Amino acid sequence: MKDKYLTVTALTKYVKRKMDSDPHLRDIWLRGEISNFKHHSRGHMYLTIKDDSARVQAVMFASSNRKLLFQPENGMNVLIRGEISVFEAYGQYQLYIHEMEPDGIGSLYQAFEQLKARLHKQGYFAEEYKKSIPRYPKSIAVITSPTGAAIKDILITMKRRYPSVKITVFPVLVQGNQAPASIVRAIHQADDLSYDVIIVGRGGGSIEELWSFNEEEVAKAIFESKTPIISAVGHETDTTISDFVADLRAPTPTAAGELAVPSQIELMDKIEIQKRQLAQQLKQYINQNKTRLRQLSQTYAFKYPHQLVKQKEQQLDSTMDNLQRIMKTKVSDDKLTHDHLKKRLSSQHPQRELKLALDKLRQLHSLQNKTMNNYLEQHSQRLYSQIDKLSLVNPLEIMKRGYALPYDENGELIKSVKNVNINDTIQLKVADGEVVGKVSEIKEATENGNEGFNV
Repeated sequence: MKDKYLTVTALTKYVKRKMDSDPHLRDIWLRGEISNFKHHSRGHMYLTIKDDSARVQAVMFASSNRKLLFQPENGMNVLIRGEISVFEAYGQYQLYIHEMEPDGIGSLYQAFEQLKARLHKQGYFAEEYKKSIPRYPKSIAVITSPTGAAIKDILITMKRRYPSVKITVFPVLVQGNQAPASIVRAIHQADDLSYDVIIVGRGGGSIEELWSFNEEEVAKAIFESKTPIISAVGHETDTTISDFVADLRAPTPTAAGELAVPSQIELMDKIEIQKRQLAQQLKQYINQNKTRLRQLSQTYAFKYPHQLVKQKEQQLDSTMDNLQRIMKTKVSDDKLTHDHLKKRLSSQHPQRELKLALDKLRQLHSLQNKTMNNYLEQHSQRLYSQIDKLSLVNPLEIMKRGYALPYDENGELIKSVKNVNINDTIQLKVADGEVVGKVSEIKEATENGNEGFNV
């Protein structure tokens, strides 16, 4: 009976073989919405494809997803081609995706919008990083296809407008898988050679044909270039990522040539106008100075130069006298100020101040000693007085007059006849010593207050 039971592994393998052999599950075309999307560090994509009522686990391996032109996101509706099989480790069926594109808009457009948003967030389009195009460039690098119409339009336009400019063409591929790397290499080469301006572009075409200029590596090369770059990709209605990143966008290759160099004819016209303006200004300047010269020649200084010199000499003498008087007054005032300050310094000299301070210190010491002596004398008298008062109540003084203090064997003061018994040993302390004896008789006080005892 046990042979009838299958292992989980055997069951899973059987179901997998059944599903793998079903031709309807080998090529699935599916429409759904992405959720739980995760792009693993190894490159594989794990996601869930769902609609309103159901969902299926899916995986798109790196070998398949590296060909995607857009980045899948949660909530995105997609069209999928793949196959259904069983993932044996979990015993569940899942969708293995081979191809995927956005539902409703093309994958190229989706990729364009995603890259545009990401680069905008990173600051690639910020005006603060845009470099100005020089007005009179000496050398220009043109990066484009050597056989397209764009190069002819650019060269003809620039040579017609500004024949003195040096133009170098960097031939590149402008479409196909190898085109982005070709464009990036040319940008780096031109940038290293220190051209004044770089023009990057090509003629018009579909979004697929212009796609090389929507690649992130091309945008990064344009952004990092030290040389100003003009983007001239496609027709006026065509817009690429390169147009947003470049320092200047030209609507057409021909317009790029016009934006890169000034018009020689316009420059010659400006020079001619400036020559006429300069000649007119120079003539006006000469006439003004002739008039001023005539006016000066009629002045007193030119008519009577000797009198003017004498007059100026007299003014100089007067000025010298005033100067000497002012200097003398200044010296006198400064001397008075100096003497005053010297007197103040003498009266406030540190040695004088120190002597005054020492005298005052000696006076204070003398006063302190006098005050302390008075204080000690007063308190000594008070102390002697208190000692005298204490002597009057001192038991020893009383004992000197013939009185004694009796103590029992325990050293307790005997205050009453009731505190002793016959034959008790007692001590009598007198002024000059002690007397020890035994109680032989006890007498209580009589009515008249007399009392006594025998030892």
